[in-house]
Amino acid sequence: MNFHLPTLETERLILRKVTSSDAQDMFEYCSIPEVATYVPWETHQTIEDSEQFIQFILNQYEAGKLAPWSIEHKETGKMIGTFDFVTWYPQHARAEIGFVLSKKYWGTGIILEAARKVIQYGFTEMNLNIIKASCMKGNAQSRKVLEKLGMKLDGVLRDEYMIKSTFRDMAIY
Repeated sequence: MNFHLPTLETERLILRKVTSSDAQDMFEYCSIPEVATYVPWETHQTIEDSEQFIQFILNQYEAGKLAPWSIEHKETGKMIGTFDFVTWYPQHARAEIGFVLSKKYWGTGIILEAARKVIQYGFTEMNLNIIKASCMKGNAQSRKVLEKLGMKLDGVLRDEYMIKSTFRDMAIY
């Protein structure tokens, strides 16, 4: 399954491939502990952590595998987060979305804007039938975003993932 990430545009955002020049911007938000609370990765301690993650993403692109879009804010030209299909099962016409955003932009509708564009792309260009999202049960902010998108809670899977040495309950939308 080859996946080639297109550039998508919204009113305030450009969703594009991550580049090595995004390392400083990524480090700015990935080094904030609150941003890393509900994600599987640890808070970035050094710029090298961000550079290593970007190298992983670039390798994924090169291999035609799923990898995130950079969320670039048009006004500033800065990378302020990522949005991606974290899983894709073309044979089942199903995928799952995931996202992370700089704390500076929480509550501004940025993720809703990006999600609407990515979801539209998934249904029209990838011929998806179902787009899912999962988040840790305690992640009220992400749950609110998913509900604003019109996604419905299917249920909570107990101890679904081991994240940061702890089993986590996942809310599935």
